[in-house]
Formats: sequence, C-alpha cells, structure tokens
Amino acid sequence: MTSDYNAESIKVLKDLSAVRLRPAMYIGDTGIRGLHHLIWEICDNSVDEALMKFCDKIIVMINIDGSIAISDNGRGIPVDMHPGEKKPAVELVMTMLHAGGKFHHKSYKVSGGLHGVGASVVNALSKWLEVKIKRDGKIYHQRYERGIKKTDLKIIGDTNESGTEVSFMPDDEIFETVIFDSEIIEKRLKELAYLNSGVEINFIDERNNINKFFKFEGGIKSFVLDLNKGKHLLFEQPIYIEKESEAIRVEIALQYNDTYNETVYSFCNNINTIEGGTHLTGFSLALTRAVNDYIRKNKLTDMKLSGSDVREGLVAIISVKIPDPQFEGQTKTKLGNSNVRGLVDSMVYDKLVLFFEENPKIARSIIDKCINAARAREAAKKAKELVRRKSVLDSGSLPGKLADCQSKDPSKSELFLVEGDSAAGTAISARERIFQAILPLRGKVLNVEKARFDKIFKSEQIMNIILALGTSIGEEFDINKLRYHKIIILVDADFDGNHISCLLLTLFYRKARNLIENGHIYVAQPPLFKVIKGKNSYYVRDEASLKEKFKELGDNIIVQRFKGLGEMDASELRETVMESENRILKRVIIEDAIMADNVFSMLMGEEVEPRREFIMKHAGEVKNLDI
Repeated sequence: MTSDYNAESIKVLKDLSAVRLRPAMYIGDTGIRGLHHLIWEICDNSVDEALMKFCDKIIVMINIDGSIAISDNGRGIPVDMHPGEKKPAVELVMTMLHAGGKFHHKSYKVSGGLHGVGASVVNALSKWLEVKIKRDGKIYHQRYERGIKKTDLKIIGDTNESGTEVSFMPDDEIFETVIFDSEIIEKRLKELAYLNSGVEINFIDERNNINKFFKFEGGIKSFVLDLNKGKHLLFEQPIYIEKESEAIRVEIALQYNDTYNETVYSFCNNINTIEGGTHLTGFSLALTRAVNDYIRKNKLTDMKLSGSDVREGLVAIISVKIPDPQFEGQTKTKLGNSNVRGLVDSMVYDKLVLFFEENPKIARSIIDKCINAARAREAAKKAKELVRRKSVLDSGSLPGKLADCQSKDPSKSELFLVEGDSAAGTAISARERIFQAILPLRGKVLNVEKARFDKIFKSEQIMNIILALGTSIGEEFDINKLRYHKIIILVDADFDGNHISCLLLTLFYRKARNLIENGHIYVAQPPLFKVIKGKNSYYVRDEASLKEKFKELGDNIIVQRFKGLGEMDASELRETVMESENRILKRVIIEDAIMADNVFSMLMGEEVEPRREFIMKHAGEVKNLDI
C-alpha cells in the first residue's frame, strides 16, 4: 500500500556503508577479479606519483598471512588538517568517497584515478587497513577496520625519507575468496613497468618466496618485443612514435609478425582500456590511411586495403597520458575524449609516412603482408559466397548432423559440441530434448591460429559449428543471432580430447571472442571413475577424489575407469554431464587478455621452440598422463 512508502522507507547510507552493501558497483564483482582490483586501486595511486616524477620505486608485497602491503617513495599522502572537514587529509582520503587530490591539476596533471573513490573503497572492503606515511621528517600511522577509524593519526618515528605504505586484509565477509594469485599480480605489475619506463616495481610474495624486480628502460618497445617473443618478425625493432601536444602525451610502439592475428592493446594513464576508445580509433584510421597512401603513391596494387588487412600480424601498444580522461564508468574500459582521436590520427599518420619513406625495405615487407591479407580476404569472401549460393548461411538452414532442441528460446537452450559420432549418439539418447542440442565433431578441428578465413570457410567442421550457432564469424559476427546461450565442449578426458578442446577454444577466442566475453562458452567435466559399493554407485572426477572416496567407503569396492565418453551409457552420461543438478561445468572467461594471447600463440602457433620450453617447464606438474 502507498501508506507504507514514506520517509521512513528511505534508507540513508552514511560513510562507506554503501560500498559494503553494493561492492560490485565499485570493483566489478566480489570474486577473484574484484579481489585483485583492490590492489590495482592502491597501486594506481603510487603509479600516479610516478607519472608526476615524484616516485621511481614501488613495492607490492603479499605478506605471510595473506594480507597486502603496497609502498612507494613518493611525496606521501598529506597529513595536515583539512580546513573544511577538520580532519587530517589522509583520513578523508581513506574514509570519504570522492575525496582526493585528482580533481584539479595542481597536485596531479595526469592520473588514472579520477573519482576519488579508490583508497576509500579498499578501506571499506578490508577487514583492516593500516596506512603509514613518511613525510616532513616524521612517520605517521593510522588504522581502520571495515572502513571505520580505529586509531587517530599519530607520529610513530622520525625519517629522512618520504612515501606511503598501505597494508590491508580483504574482508572475508565480502569476498568469495581472499587468497591472492601471485601470477595475476605479477603480470599486471610487469605491464605497469613497461608503461612507465624507468620506474622500478618490486613484487614480493612471502608465501612462496617470490621476489621479482621489473624495470624497462625501453618502455612499450620492450612490451611489444615481449608480446612478439617466439614469433617470426618482419623487422627486428618496433616502430616507435612519441609526441606531446595540448598537454596530451602519446606513445605508440608497433611491429609485425607473420601470423594472421592482430594483438593491439590500448592504455590511458596506465589503465588498460580493454574496449578501446578514441585513441585506438585514431591509431587504426592513421595506419590504414598511411598504408593505402603508400600503395597508391608507389602503384603497388589497385586494391584498397581495409583496416583488418593492415592489422593482420600487427602487435602494437598505444599509451596516452591525458589530464582529463573521460572513461566509461569506474572500471575504465573505454576512452571517450573526442580530441584524442584526431590528435593520435595525425601524429601516427605523419610518423608512418616519414618512416616508410626512410625505411623502404621495412615498408615493403609490411605492405606485402597487408596485400596478401587483402587477397586472402577476397578469397574468403568468394568461399563465403559459394557457401551462400548453396543456401547454407543466408537461409538459416542447420547442419545435417545437428540434433537440435525443441526450444526456440536461446536463454534456455544448450548446445553440446561432442567429440565423435559414437559419443554423440549416446549424448542424443541421454539429453533433455526440450532444451539440449547435440552437434557431433569428427576428428580434429582446423587450427585457426595457423589459418586465414579462406581456409576456415572450407572447413566442414567449423562451418557446421558456425551454422549451428547462427552468429556467423569474423566481421559479420552478430551475437544477437546466437541460438544457444550455453555452448558446452564435451570431449574425452585424454590427450586427444584436450587437444580438440584447445582447438575449439582457439576458434572461439580468435574468431568469436564475444562468446567468451559474454560467458557463453563452457567445458564439461565428465568423471574419470565410477565407484561401486554394493547397490550404490558414485562418480569421481580425478585421482585425488578417488583416494578420498576409498577412505570414505573402505573395502569391496569396484572401480570403473572411463577412458572415453563412448564407454559411458546414456544413463551414466545423463547423470554426470547432462543433468544440471549433478554436472560440473567450467565457464571459460578471459581474466588477462595479454596472457591469453600469449598462451594461444605459444600453444597453437607455428613456432615449435616456445611450445617445447613450456612442455619441459611444466612436465613435472602432470597428474594423469594418458600414453
């Protein structure tokens, strides 16, 4: 009733209670990604000091108890009393949203944090947080618990140094896990060191005796060389572009390899703008224009190259430092400053035109690569049109091998990509026909890491998958036409099955990445063992679980090992893989795009040596070796 909705119904969230009530609004989620976002918020403050040349050393430490300590040798957070709030400035920074020194350009000309919520959000979501400041000859200290001040700011010693150290323990009442992943942290810190040449970043993990230093005088040029490691390069050193104009600093490094994929990452004020933005648009336009102008000037071909043609095999880092960046939301995934597009466009175009003129041999190697990509695109277009003339793509027809489901609601429909006709036959018998569809896969899928689109459209296996999904592929990909919101890879738990799974993931990552980014790709986890005791049976996923089951059940036990899906009957497959109440599915996500790109290139690319090194390094970690 309306009488129940009055002033008493309006809840006022004071201090940082709003952050604790809706943490995902500030850090994305409360899983592993949100947990590590706490580190990035504090670390970005130290990097901002480095951007202003007040800091050249940052230390990130995972303490033995699992807490985090982040320190720098910058100016130190101000500790004097704020004239309006009558509190020490550091206390305002740690306890009030939208309080900070980044709203004007007196303290920070360039900054990644603009909303003044970073440190206070970390404080609100931590069981405890302590800040130690070295400034003006003194060491200051203050402690908070779940965002609430527990001690006054006090002097605890003398010093001739300056800087800030923030230590915190994430709140296990908020997060699904409070165990930090050293690999995730190490990758991001290495990235920051690339983006800020000359700054030393020290990562210490006391839990695992890890102590690593990152410092790259070559900056983003070193970044590009690292991304290209193990690939055949068209020229040895990256093309480097640097210029400052209108208080905006632009740094770009680019280099080509002989693969068919593009690897371009954009950053603004050290923030990875994973959705791109105006800086990426300006770069892409300039690159395409410069290449086409060179071709026309030198009369190399009558073809007009597209953006995708000139980006095949490209590895590039685009880094801009801007006084007033306009990000989309607190998570900062896309840059919107309109003036940046034209600035980057003109800067890159002028530099590339000059570079091509001064380095004709390198220019020709790039142009030849781009022209070959354009010819392959034309071949792919003809192959696609041939398929269309057979009324496959445009008519909405489905592959003959697909056992479709009855439901026409994509949000309720599942597609199983099943290894082998035999296993697929069993899956068809085991499925819930209303919402579960089965597509058999015969043999190995084409490795798209080593193939252009013209070959992809000649692959029957891949065409069957594309037709079943309904989304098309590449530039014509349309996620709104997706026919199943769960796409489940179901393969044998052996070497061949894992290989097929990798090939399918390569296809989705390279040619239909939105399927992964929107959470539509899953990998089924069929059991390895069936344990029978008396009239009862249990399904076990791995060796470790089998040992636990032995301890639980004791003797008269019968163990059946499933070497493949074909060894399971319909009832077993239904109970372990098809029924949502019992099955285990792993959703495929991209936590680190740079790491994912490196892994796909290394595992599925042309170069053998990096793959061999990986196998040798991790051979001792293999638990179940199927020979």
